[in-house]
Amino acid sequence: MARMKFLCDSDRCIECNACVTACKNEHEVPWGINRRRVVTIGDGKPGERSISMACMHCTDAPCAAVCPVACFYGTEDGLVLHDKDLCIGCGYCFYACPFGAPQYPRVGNFGGRGKMDKCTYCAGGPQQDNSAVEYMQYGSNRIAEGKLPLCAEMCSTKALLAGDGEIIASIYKERVQQRGYGSGAWGWRTAYKEELPA
Repeated sequence: MARMKFLCDSDRCIECNACVTACKNEHEVPWGINRRRVVTIGDGKPGERSISMACMHCTDAPCAAVCPVACFYGTEDGLVLHDKDLCIGCGYCFYACPFGAPQYPRVGNFGGRGKMDKCTYCAGGPQQDNSAVEYMQYGSNRIAEGKLPLCAEMCSTKALLAGDGEIIASIYKERVQQRGYGSGAWGWRTAYKEELPA
């Protein structure tokens, strides 16, 4: 079975927020919650980069590791989903996630903020596929319909890719080679612009 992944190519992202809008509209996400957001690094400076962020559906998800009621679960596709019926809204996942994916649906005092919400990779939740209950809690289940997440489909520059992790990696590798970066596009030196002693 394929392991589903997201990848955002920062060389292509133009910070249009179409991915954010598509997600909010497809799932009727309440005001104040963004299952996906665009983060800009070095805003207004030379070398500015934008990247679309959401749950990265980690192999060893820290949100699942800290959840006291085990409401996070993995699917055969490698997605990390969340059961809102089990969630107690403690917020441990919010603090554990390095991507800020789990969010409270409301602002307020502890206990009044509700159960956590996060990106579902358009795969719904544990309820029956495409049922009214599933839609009310998680939004549209495009994966059950054989479609990819709408955020990636709506990306006009194809900066945001979604699908089988191996296919996405090969697409990105081809892009990097066409740009002339070679093998230097990955690793510590590229990320931190440091020269390490040879």
